Amino acid sequence: MNDVQVIEQDGKPAFYVVPASLWEKVRKAVEDAEDAAAYADAVSSDDGFTIPLSVVQAESAGAHPVRAWREHRGMTIQALAESAVLSKPYISQIEGGKRVGTAATLKKLARALKVPLDLLSS
Repeated sequence: MNDVQVIEQDGKPAFYVVPASLWEKVRKAVEDAEDAAAYADAVSSDDGFTIPLSVVQAESAGAHPVRAWREHRGMTIQALAESAVLSKPYISQIEGGKRVGTAATLKKLARALKVPLDLLSS
């Protein structure tokens, strides 16, 4: 299996030429090690927060993130308005894409919906 060719420059190994079958084994082993390291990194940085399929589907279908999360939480606009201390029309305009909402407004909505702020940007 030692069909590796060494090419030297100035008396020192500069290149190694390996058979394709050996290279494929090495490449696969390296990819597996990289995948394992990426998985371990993802597990160690998991904050436990997940995005439910219903929210993903609603947003994919065009729903504003605020609406998708509100409906997932089983909240009415009235309940969200009371929890976030905002008006129903304002929330409705945000959900309908007629208004963007200030940073302060989105923070209130995120807190009321119990989601990270960055998930409410459309």
